[in-house]
This record gives sequence, C-alpha cells and structure tokens, in this order.
Amino acid sequence: MNHADSPRVSTADPPPWAIWAAYAVPLCVLPSALWRLSLVFTDDGTTHWYMVFLSALSMGLALLTLGLVHRWGQRVPHWVPGVGGRPIPARPVVRIALTGGWLLVAICVYFLLNHRFHFVQSIWVGIGEDEPVHPTPGWEVLRYYAPMLAWGPLVIAVAADYRRRAANFRRLEKP
Repeated sequence: MNHADSPRVSTADPPPWAIWAAYAVPLCVLPSALWRLSLVFTDDGTTHWYMVFLSALSMGLALLTLGLVHRWGQRVPHWVPGVGGRPIPARPVVRIALTGGWLLVAICVYFLLNHRFHFVQSIWVGIGEDEPVHPTPGWEVLRYYAPMLAWGPLVIAVAADYRRRAANFRRLEKP
C-alpha cells in the first residue's frame, strides 16, 4: 500500500468551533447570493449573466471553506485523471485561504472607510451601455450584504486552525 492509498490524511480532526465557523461562511454569503439571483427575475435592467455568475462564484468560494474541516478537502477526488486520490499539500491551501480571507477583510474595510470618508466619490459604473443608473443602495440592500462582513475573519480563523492541525500532524509523523 503506497502513501496515496493510505487512509491517513494530512491533518487531525478539527475542533467543533472550526466546524461551526466553516459552516457559517456559506450562511454569511447566502443572503447576498439569493438577493442577486432574485434580481434576475424581478429587475429588468440588471445584467442577468453577471448576477448569476457573481452569486455562483461567491457561493462556490464560500463552500470551499468546508474543505478545511472535512476529509474531502484533503485529497484530490479519485475521478481526477492522473492525480486522483493524492493528498493535497496543506501549505498552498493555507496560503490561498489566508490570502482570500485577508483580501475579503481589506475589501470590507475599504468600503466601510470609503463610505464614511468618501476617498473615492460614488459614481455610476455600468456593465453595459444600456445599464440603467441605480440609486445608492440603502439598508434595504445592505442588509443582504452585512453578514458578508464576517466572511473574511471566519475564513482566516478556519485556515489558521487548519495550518495548526497540519503542522501538528507533520510533527507527529516525523521520526
């Protein structure tokens, strides 16, 4: 039995708080994704493909956080030709997750500070020439995006725990 066939994976079991935090990430993204998808069916001026793409992308990225606390996120799926069943190295996974988490925090801080101090004036930027001008969103829209403020910190916390578990596992494996 070679290393790729081994039932052992690259980390120990995650603590309960990390599992809860990983599941909270998609729940934080879900309200805004559903709101954007609702615009596809209700708003005539919305660019439909953009809203569907953005909702699918944000939910897909949020669901990837679950791979940091589940075994399926530690091995390449068996159906992938050539590399199926191999363990996924923890270091690049942690780097990507931490970079994404800090990028989300930076984006949120920028938007909050810009909203308060007006570093960049809010102007209309349309996707296409026929895109109508929309008024600045109020609480009726921002309430769907408010839960996303927790997305970055939750990803950072889960990725840091994943890094700790992977490091502990590597230390235990070394003779």
